[in-house]
Amino acid sequence: MSTGIAEREHGESADGAPHHRDVSGGWLRPAVFGAMDGLVSNLGLMTGVAGSSASPQAIVLSGLVGLAAGAFSMAAGEYHSVASQRELVQAELEVERRELRKHPEAEVRELAAVYEGRGVDPELAREVARQLHRDPERALEVHAREELGIDPDDLPSPTVAAVSSLLAFSAGAVLPVLPYLFGATALLPAVVVALLGLFLCGAVVAKVTARSWWFSGLRQLALGGGAAALTYGLGALFGVAVG
Repeated sequence: MSTGIAEREHGESADGAPHHRDVSGGWLRPAVFGAMDGLVSNLGLMTGVAGSSASPQAIVLSGLVGLAAGAFSMAAGEYHSVASQRELVQAELEVERRELRKHPEAEVRELAAVYEGRGVDPELAREVARQLHRDPERALEVHAREELGIDPDDLPSPTVAAVSSLLAFSAGAVLPVLPYLFGATALLPAVVVALLGLFLCGAVVAKVTARSWWFSGLRQLALGGGAAALTYGLGALFGVAVG
């Protein structure tokens, strides 16, 4: 009985299976959404160029340029964003480290108050806080988690974020270009490949949501297809106006 309770407290059912979905999505969600971003943006760019009655060479060139520009832009933006976040977190950790060094008793009381607020008996909460403060690094880790909501040992890497973003975006953005690279001269094969990719991405996202795979896939296909149709219409309109 006690074993079953312990398993359920750690997110597992009595038979050892996960009790809850992975609500964070892990690496899957950002990777798939990065690919969808590349797919939709590059498909929209290429259909917009095609709508202006451009040649197949111009369409494929726009796709390759869109892939490169979008991937490097995403990577640079992700690197800067994660690096800035990491630097902010490190600055806050340094502030907390100084407080632990200068005002240890006040920090013990602060941590005890956190546990009391969660229903722990006041005397027990103070004793737990005192024991945790015996190790300065452990105390810093606990305060960071309780006060800042972060794990000092698990800060995101700007380089990993940038490379992952670049690869995911490129994987999506290359799909509408592939038919042209294999000899296609019309837009239709590129649109078909891109829409199939959008459906697949939507279906994969369903692994971390409560929606069925076909609903998620069709929804993404409709959104991406709508964006492509809109940009094609704009390309045709502007092409006529410029012409």
